[in-house]
Amino acid sequence: MTENNKNEEITGLELSPRKVSYLKFLLEKNTTVRTTEISEEFEVDPSTVTKLVAELAEEGFIDHIPYRGVKLTNFGKTYAEFCLKRHQILSLMFSHYGLTPEESCGETSRIETFVSKKAIDRMCSSMGHPTISCCVKSNEARQINHDSCFHEKHPNIIKKL
Repeated sequence: MTENNKNEEITGLELSPRKVSYLKFLLEKNTTVRTTEISEEFEVDPSTVTKLVAELAEEGFIDHIPYRGVKLTNFGKTYAEFCLKRHQILSLMFSHYGLTPEESCGETSRIETFVSKKAIDRMCSSMGHPTISCCVKSNEARQINHDSCFHEKHPNIIKKL
């Protein structure tokens, strides 16, 4: 997806697990982040970060200012918020079936990028649009930041399936 195609229909399956992790990290930081900080956080070689940052910038999720750092675009922030919500909804679902918050978070981390936006919206709806999550990873852990399903909150960016 390029900067010009941001209004294409989003399925929630566009990005690799690593790219989703980068977006959620940038959302958590909520500021311009140096690539060396990303490299340290994910314990990867700086060249790996540079490659992924270039791809995310080309796809319109982040702005990269050489020698200064990277930050989320508005589109990237919206997508990262969806990724965070997806993680929280899946963690909550796993905890409902007896997993501890730590186990729920771990299982969710392994599968979350393979669960579509359509499925998350349906789960959220069937759960009564929960506002509390059991997620232990997020700084916003326990608070799901939405009043309705994601497609209703961001109709111009994430189209209803």
